Amino acid sequence: MAKRIESLKIINNQRLNKDLFILELSGKEKLPEMKPGQFAEIKVEDSPETFLRRPFSIHDVNYGENTFKLLIQIAGKGTEALSLLKTGNILNIIYPLGNSFNLPDEKKKVLLVGGGCGVAPLLFLGKQLKANGFNPDILLGFRNSERVIEYDEYLKIGRVFLTTEDGSRGEKGFVTDHTALSSTEYDKVYCCGPELMMRAVGAYCRGKDIECEVSLENLMGCGIGVCLCCVVETVRGNLCTCTEGPVFNINDLKW
Repeated sequence: MAKRIESLKIINNQRLNKDLFILELSGKEKLPEMKPGQFAEIKVEDSPETFLRRPFSIHDVNYGENTFKLLIQIAGKGTEALSLLKTGNILNIIYPLGNSFNLPDEKKKVLLVGGGCGVAPLLFLGKQLKANGFNPDILLGFRNSERVIEYDEYLKIGRVFLTTEDGSRGEKGFVTDHTALSSTEYDKVYCCGPELMMRAVGAYCRGKDIECEVSLENLMGCGIGVCLCCVVETVRGNLCTCTEGPVFNINDLKW
């Protein structure tokens, strides 16, 4: 799949809460084909401390309007600079990068599991699954009720289950504690979020012999396999997350 380096215009900067926001982008050219799980690398201008591009999962795509969205969490100087951008500002972006989630076989019962800003690639994936005749369940975990995002958007895709660590919304605890996992049998799980969460979900799936794909959130400075910031241990040796991933089957990871 061809990669592009383009200067794209910000159509909207939507603040979700104090830490998370969505950038909606559009360009002069027709958008390339993008797949759930792929990501974009953004060059952060006017941020002297930000030397490397920043990777963000493709959150949603609207080919009819020629726009796509990136869900971003403020985690440092670079992402803070991005959060201050306005409609009409321009961003230099390399996209689409990496591999993608694999759609399941027919009639499989599917669960999407996301934690925090790790929900980013799951909206696009959920819409693709819906368009292909699946009715996925979505299990989302957050620290507290104030950090719950885009609940209504996920409701358009399928049943949504929530956990919060403090019990302020949904069930109290972590995603692996939710009763949905004991009350429903799933054939395939897709997961993205903090590594500890993904390892726990992976262990659950191994124990139940459930096929599971995870999207790793390693630091990816270049996005094309040159800088070696994102190397991960796999059964096939050390691989670059940005080129061989970011999506991996848990059985390929040395977890």
